[in-house]
Amino acid sequence: EKLPFYEVSEYSESFTAGAMAARMIEALGFRFYWATDSLTEKDLAYKANVDGRTSLETIQHIYDLSKTIVNSTLKKSNINEKEDLSYSELRSKTLNNLKVAADILRESDDISQFKIIFGEREIPFWNQVNGPIADAIWHCGQLSIYRRTTGNPLNSKVNFFTGKVKS
Repeated sequence: EKLPFYEVSEYSESFTAGAMAARMIEALGFRFYWATDSLTEKDLAYKANVDGRTSLETIQHIYDLSKTIVNSTLKKSNINEKEDLSYSELRSKTLNNLKVAADILRESDDISQFKIIFGEREIPFWNQVNGPIADAIWHCGQLSIYRRTTGNPLNSKVNFFTGKVKS
């Protein structure tokens, strides 16, 4: 299965709110793709201290954040459901959730319609930026540090500035 965000897409010709929000999610997807690429059992079990999350638990958390992001673009309420997914399933579902969200946002002229919904409560899209999107990016950084600690650093050919992979 070819997963999205191996590289970031070409940038949009225009600077719209939808294009900017989509690009933020693509940047997250790209970082998540590479932070979670080729993790070993040792990597997945690593945690910085007894009170912290393992890398696998962090990936589960990012998956949950991706559901909040995509549900907003699908105008669906968030339901707290427990899923028992493997590392590869979590990775794939997270990347695909982010792809769906980015595609919807890129085509939107009014992203204010994409509220975060919890039951009857609707929260403005602004909270996506400082909430789930920023939180997930933060956790991708943690995964990058964790894998360095376990001796499995990120692919050195990945350029986060350009969103491309050097050949």
